[in-house]
Amino acid sequence: MTRPSWRKSSFCQEGEACVHVAAATRDGAVKVAGSADPGEDHLTVSPAAWSAFLRAVKDSGTA
Repeated sequence: MTRPSWRKSSFCQEGEACVHVAAATRDGAVKVAGSADPGEDHLTVSPAAWSAFLRAVKDSGTA
């Protein structure tokens, strides 16, 4: 099994626990973690759920 390639949020400062995201599987699922070590605990969401989340954040004006 290949290890996911985690990307850290561009809003994160050095040393903070931040949001990390990685493409997870061949079906396009997305892994999301909110810790300093994303390999520990994370959740996996469908591409549709991830897209809906991003749209909601952008629409809220907080992104």
